[in-house]
Amino acid sequence: MADSWVTVAQAADIAEGGVKAVRVGDHEIALYHLPGGEFRATDNICSHEYAQLSDGWLENGEIECPLHAARFDIRSGKALCAPAEKDLTVFEVKREGDALLVRVPG
Repeated sequence: MADSWVTVAQAADIAEGGVKAVRVGDHEIALYHLPGGEFRATDNICSHEYAQLSDGWLENGEIECPLHAARFDIRSGKALCAPAEKDLTVFEVKREGDALLVRVPG
């Protein structure tokens, strides 16, 4: 089955420096609004233990898990420190007008 682009939010729904949780099918996704109008998306669930990253802290392109302070690079999904050892899945994001679309596996 082919990947598909799904509208998940409006750009105005996420303040700069903010994070929004969205769900697309079985995927729990964190949608990030970085300075300069850049939007990124990763898994919303920490790879270390079940916690929503959208409840964490976004700073300098990194998200910190609210449970055990694991940090991830939101551009690459790379786990940056213990206790996380597994990287996050990164989803492509595009903007069409004010709509934000995420590419999800089919």
